[in-house]
Amino acid sequence: MAVPLPSALNVTEASPDWLNKGDNAWQLTAATIVGMQSVPGLVILYGSIVKKKWAINSAFMALYAFAAVLVCWVGWAFQMSFGEEMFFFWGKPNFALDQKYLLDQGFAGYYPRATLVFFQFVFAAITLVLVGGALLGRMNFHAWMLFVPLWLTFSYTIGAYSIWSPAGFLAKAGVMDYCGGFVIHLASGVAGFTAAYWVGPRTSKDRERFPPNNILLMLAGAGLLWMGWSGFNGGGPYAANIDASLAVLNTHVCTATSLLVWLFLDILFFSKPSVIGAVQGMITGLVCITPAAGIVQGWAAIIMGILSGSIPWYTMMVLHKKISFLKYVDDTMAVFHTHAIAGSLGGVLTGFFAEPRLNRLFFSGDTTKYIGFAYGIKDSRFGAGLRQMGVQLAGIVFIVFINVFVTSVICLVVRLIVPLRLSEEELEIGDDAIHGEEAYALWGDGEKYETQNGNDVFDVESTKAVQMTTAF
Repeated sequence: MAVPLPSALNVTEASPDWLNKGDNAWQLTAATIVGMQSVPGLVILYGSIVKKKWAINSAFMALYAFAAVLVCWVGWAFQMSFGEEMFFFWGKPNFALDQKYLLDQGFAGYYPRATLVFFQFVFAAITLVLVGGALLGRMNFHAWMLFVPLWLTFSYTIGAYSIWSPAGFLAKAGVMDYCGGFVIHLASGVAGFTAAYWVGPRTSKDRERFPPNNILLMLAGAGLLWMGWSGFNGGGPYAANIDASLAVLNTHVCTATSLLVWLFLDILFFSKPSVIGAVQGMITGLVCITPAAGIVQGWAAIIMGILSGSIPWYTMMVLHKKISFLKYVDDTMAVFHTHAIAGSLGGVLTGFFAEPRLNRLFFSGDTTKYIGFAYGIKDSRFGAGLRQMGVQLAGIVFIVFINVFVTSVICLVVRLIVPLRLSEEELEIGDDAIHGEEAYALWGDGEKYETQNGNDVFDVESTKAVQMTTAF
């Protein structure tokens, strides 16, 4: 006599036989956690790490990008990243809104395409938010409004299709990018640095002194970013499986190691433990492990953390001060070092440390081509390991080239429509000149409450009187 299935496993129209409810639940959860890295994570981080006069503008650049990317993503960009082939490196633009399309099984995972669309959206969104980090404190907001959909359409989709789509030419070649070291971090670091070149620098006064307006809130945003990475890399296998568990643990081990190494270097060379430096070390650890999270062993994650806490530290704290071009480009959040350098480092180390069994757990199809160089030597497959390193380097070159070229073209086009940089007067005033709003109304600042049409009608004392009258 057959034992009936639990009612939760019964096949229905809303629960087809290909649906894995556990995987679907985890993927939606992971996507939501990744979304929280941007909103509120980077919104808080950006709004707190800048000067007080730039708090609103910096936070709002992140919030706008998140919203704008989603509309473009379902409108055309998801299919350009994961849909039918238009070119060997790019998909055809199309909607991802029809219920038939969204409720069918996606190209990966045992859940509907709607889950996949949302999961991939939060990755696209955080990439644009990271690009914005290089431009804080001077980019014209109207130019940013144009830049976001253009860069998503003509840059991000190319990287995503080429490396992550099963039909992409770099995916077929065997580039290993577990969850975005190339597609997200290297791309955002290079694009942010390139855009910073075209937009121009902050005012001299802001470049010389740009203190955070709230370090405690900055740490809160950084904490959301760190913890959100459980969804970032844990969602990489598209399933709630053992590889996802390993990816999460490796992520946090590498990050903690990187933070500590950066901290020790700051103490050794500058005598004081810098909180901002520790956050930078945290970010480089998160970025470096991302392309490798579920395909390297725990000891390799430790080594990657040591290198991600030291090599980007050296490029930022030493080389940056010696190379005139790096000093010339005003990269506000140092995304070139924390994302481009750390992402490239992670991609190379992935090609070195990727373990064959873990590769089988993550990659589908023929997995024999995926092997880290270290294991190629160990298993007498030197040629295969050397090939993998070459493929990883080719992926880096491709992403760098695409982002330098496309980002430059976009900036040149946008500046024909609106200025890329704010006016000198707006740069001097900040948030109030751009948005008509200020981040903090602190007692004793002489702030005034204004009506919508800009007339000063109440000062602080009269406002208190009105409030008391209303209360009684």
